[in-house]
Amino acid sequence: MEQYSSKVMDHFAHPHNVGEIENADGVGTVGNPVCGDVMRLYIKVENKIITDAKFKTFGCGAAIATSSMVTDLVKGKSIDEALKISNAAVAEALGGLPKVKMHCSVLAEEALKSALDDYYKKKGVASPVKMPAESGHEHDMGE
Repeated sequence: MEQYSSKVMDHFAHPHNVGEIENADGVGTVGNPVCGDVMRLYIKVENKIITDAKFKTFGCGAAIATSSMVTDLVKGKSIDEALKISNAAVAEALGGLPKVKMHCSVLAEEALKSALDDYYKKKGVASPVKMPAESGHEHDMGE
């Protein structure tokens, strides 16, 4: 059994930025029906800079840790910088994740991209957000 890094354990035991943002500029909700993890990410944007980010996650320790880390990573970043944050960057910032938990970092990236997409929709602007194609878990229920 692969071990979690001390950073993952710290973010799980003491997650940062838990909660909701009232009147958020962007909200992203994503879930993985296979493992049951659900993440909701809220962002506040001023002058194209993410000034605040909070999350609510129902899931395993890795899902909570990746949610916590992605909110830390986006705070103070421009929208353009936030668009470039990948699941690999989230996992790396946590000191790595066991292979079987990498899908949690993908969920964190998807939640961020979904919140950014929502931000663009609320602004009435065409969204440049591209959802991750390779997500390491199946969304298709037809097969």
